[in-house]
Amino acid sequence: MSENIKIAILGFGNVGRAFARLLTEKQEEIYSKFNVKVDVVAVSTRSKGCLVNEEGIDLTGVLNDLEKYNHFDESRSDYKDISSMKIAENVDYDILFELTPLQIFSGQPAIDHIKAALNRKKHAVSANKGPIAWAFKSLRDLADENNVLFYYETTVMDGTPVFNLVDETLKFCKVTEVKGILNSTTNFVLEEIAKGKSYDEVIQEGKKRGFVEEDPSMDIEGWDAAAKTAALLNVLMEADITPYDVDRKGIEDINYEKIKEAEARGNVIKLVCYGGIGAGKITARVRPEEVSKNSLLASITGTTSIVSITTDLMGTVSIVEHEPEIEQTAYGVFSDLVRVLSNNPLTN
Repeated sequence: MSENIKIAILGFGNVGRAFARLLTEKQEEIYSKFNVKVDVVAVSTRSKGCLVNEEGIDLTGVLNDLEKYNHFDESRSDYKDISSMKIAENVDYDILFELTPLQIFSGQPAIDHIKAALNRKKHAVSANKGPIAWAFKSLRDLADENNVLFYYETTVMDGTPVFNLVDETLKFCKVTEVKGILNSTTNFVLEEIAKGKSYDEVIQEGKKRGFVEEDPSMDIEGWDAAAKTAALLNVLMEADITPYDVDRKGIEDINYEKIKEAEARGNVIKLVCYGGIGAGKITARVRPEEVSKNSLLASITGTTSIVSITTDLMGTVSIVEHEPEIEQTAYGVFSDLVRVLSNNPLTN
């Protein structure tokens, strides 16, 4: 007997839309493998409207509406005046997808959205790194307490299997160190400044090309990298820290002269994320560092990113994600859906 799995999506920006397209494309394969149909029963946005239909929303129609009007069609029967929290607390769904924009200094309201789902014994998937950087331990424990699943693969390196890799294939390994380049904006800015371009020129070019946010300060000052570092250490090393606990220094003081001085020493400057165990405690930092031109870190350019995970039993494993697009981020969300379906008693 087939089942219907109902999902609610909070946040429907680029990632949410790409995920919706992927879900639509893969419905037949999902049914073939799990004997389930996945229905999206709610979609919440901050500026384009909200939809609720417990029989299932027509995703193709919704995506067409956004292309045509840049908002949901208010004449749709499932158009609702409802908040994301009300959806999390009241709509009948099986899995909540938290895809809202990051609030880097609090992780809210995403934390409360996920808590509402877990308290209702619903599974949760987060592409928002805020909850993992600010409240991972409490959310993980709440999921365990309620015997539901909580996944978050997309939060650090788009669709690259970092958490899944450790969880599924490095069993019994203790992670002792994490190091990487995790912010593509700073990578791009440093490379362009090295070509002799001014900071303002680089930022404007980055915005046009989609590499740089309208307000780039969270990237330039290292906050995004700090949040990713906190998330990695919370999950992989049970650090129980927040971005405020990461010793953080961004690239705001790096100029052409400093880059050239590093080059004269055979080095390049990268914004490096690090977490490790020292003096019996976990230390975390984000800062610009000179790395040898011959090193693996120096080869990470543009929007490519890397994380190296050192363990007691398997040594160091490095994962490189080459120039991801939005489709890779959507796949990370989709892969967490597949994990829930694979581990959900309803589908087994």
